[in-house]
Amino acid sequence: MGSNVLLFGWNRSIAGREKLGAAHFDEFVKYLSGLQRGGAIQGFDVVLLDPHGGDLNGFFLIKGESSQLDALRSTTEWITHLIRATFHLEGSGVVGGVTGDEVMKRMAIWTNAIPS
Repeated sequence: MGSNVLLFGWNRSIAGREKLGAAHFDEFVKYLSGLQRGGAIQGFDVVLLDPHGGDLNGFFLIKGESSQLDALRSTTEWITHLIRATFHLEGSGVVGGVTGDEVMKRMAIWTNAIPS
């Protein structure tokens, strides 16, 4: 059972590299928009969180079928964007997850795994 979302999140820009981060942000939005137009992903949302003292301050939520997201994660272009992000972002990373109907499927597996 795979993911139907990828969360690419970050804490904050590395001090002195904010302009690099802003430029890469724009490039990444264009990249994801192209993937969406081409049908490689279903869509994406960008979320910027209000200041709260935590270490997750923004993220891209990328939506697609499990096979689409698996294919995306294996491309050189995707990997290059992730590596570039480490040059200007603190705490960047990617994690897969589920939404929608997949949540109930995952919860059913979890419930069945609970020891008696």
